[in-house]
Amino acid sequence: MSKEILSGNEAIARGAFESGVKLAVAYPGTPSTEIVENASRYREIDSSWAPNEKVALEVAIGACLGGARSLVAMKHVGVNVAADPLFTMSYTGVRAGLVLAVADDPELHSSQNEQDSRHYARAAKMPMFDIADSQEALEFTRLAYTLSEQFDTPVFVRTTTRIAHSKSIVEPGQPCSDAPQPSLKRDAAKFVMLPSNARRRHDVVEKNLQRLAQWACSQPFNRVEDNDGDVGVITAGVAYQYAREVLPEAAVLKLGLVYPLPVELVRDFARRYKTIYVIEELEPFIEEQVRALGIEVVGKDKLPICGELTPGRVKAALCDEQFTPAHNCAIDLPNRPPNMCPGCPHRGVFYTLKKLKAFVTGDIGCYTLGFMPPLSAMDSCICMGASVGNASGLNRVLPEQEKQQVVGVIGDSTFLHTGINGLMDMVYTNATATLVILDNHITAMTGRQENPGSGFDIHGQPSRKVDLEQLCRSVGVKHVRNVNPWDLAEVYRVIKEEMERPEPSVVITRGPCILIKRDVGQRKTPLQVSADKCSGCRACLNIGCPAIEWHPEAGERGQAVVSQLLCVGCGICEQLCKFDAFELVSKGGNNE
Repeated sequence: MSKEILSGNEAIARGAFESGVKLAVAYPGTPSTEIVENASRYREIDSSWAPNEKVALEVAIGACLGGARSLVAMKHVGVNVAADPLFTMSYTGVRAGLVLAVADDPELHSSQNEQDSRHYARAAKMPMFDIADSQEALEFTRLAYTLSEQFDTPVFVRTTTRIAHSKSIVEPGQPCSDAPQPSLKRDAAKFVMLPSNARRRHDVVEKNLQRLAQWACSQPFNRVEDNDGDVGVITAGVAYQYAREVLPEAAVLKLGLVYPLPVELVRDFARRYKTIYVIEELEPFIEEQVRALGIEVVGKDKLPICGELTPGRVKAALCDEQFTPAHNCAIDLPNRPPNMCPGCPHRGVFYTLKKLKAFVTGDIGCYTLGFMPPLSAMDSCICMGASVGNASGLNRVLPEQEKQQVVGVIGDSTFLHTGINGLMDMVYTNATATLVILDNHITAMTGRQENPGSGFDIHGQPSRKVDLEQLCRSVGVKHVRNVNPWDLAEVYRVIKEEMERPEPSVVITRGPCILIKRDVGQRKTPLQVSADKCSGCRACLNIGCPAIEWHPEAGERGQAVVSQLLCVGCGICEQLCKFDAFELVSKGGNNE
């Protein structure tokens, strides 16, 4: 087949297709989202979005029990959510290959921590491939299914942000013809994890790891690139690319399988060189295992443990120099902090919460940007679904006069992910906090993926839709109210009333994400500012809309100007202006 240029995520999806995968499932999370998005383009693969990563893995396990190869994908923090079934799946083993593709995020490009998922491989006693480019993404995914069935274990395939999103040349292969075919087969002793069965399976797992480590010593995915000299490098994943660039004369032990470590191969390699570097991102995962073998290495005593590596950072660290990022731009560019889109249904809600002086426990989603100035209306953000439990816990310990200030804020997708249990606890313990569910009909932050509350499946086809209001009532919430998030007066009145209510309550703001193509009708005629009416009071700047510019040189006190390219006519600014300076473009000319 002809070569293609694919991202790491696209190549993993291609590898799953070539491996005869029957089912692919995920919860979207950057940088892993595009894996299952691309898998859904292969009609041979039944692809879907799950409510969360735990459910995604459990669905994949179900396919595995049916004798079909399955793929589950998630970002690093998603593995935390899936950890419960993951650790037991390691004991049960598989009927057909099961691969978990995990994408780590060094440098926290879109995450709340820099968790290193390689530790999960060791803790769960599962093999893990670490990918260095898109070709390996395809090859290692195929290998993972072979290894999964050969050693009766689920297998991790790990990428990082750079590999997941960067594109390189890939040579696709033909789909395999020997993939297992689904069928029912009972094997209770293997798959029912009562203590008596689990004890026997644990022994099997330990023996399989020993066999796998020995087998891996002679496999081409763990390879030695010899060179003259006294320097050897042990590395894996994207760090291999940096090591080759910075130390071109060094010999390299390039690990494709980072757990279990091919011990004899490492020992043989280390014996041949005077100085051994271990170059890896994040934790000293490989380094600690090599040191445990009694081998002296140079690693995190020089290389940074925080952030992602680059050739410049590696070179500076090994040369004991201060790293200075290259800056090729000749001008001093202004900062461009992240911001909600013009017309975002969340903007007015956070403006209102700040006005009400609410203590806001936040969550993961576009609305996390409610933390940014000038809104500055979020006081905590821990993990998916935590806003509800955080609000409940705060409310239960605060003095009476402060309890009513607590408001939890969560998106529709995140509420369905892990917020429902927190709401049940809020009702069960009678915590009198208020929960605001920002229902924008989509999983917006990761690229507008569907969810059980959107009413559409991964292919954009109509599906059954969860009724958030009825769901909240079903767990015992008596007061559930819907509001239009673009009507500031209504939002203020309803949230204020619910904050004062001496029992749990929920406010659902109903407003689709402005970028959803099927809801394009919500976009209205752009607004403009009448120069004669604008007093320069700057009140409109308090919502932080990127469509509103400030021209200090205009008028006596400066003037607001609306970008006609960005404005979608949501009307929030119009409601803030006491001088009626905002008007529809149709009433006058373009004031840009």
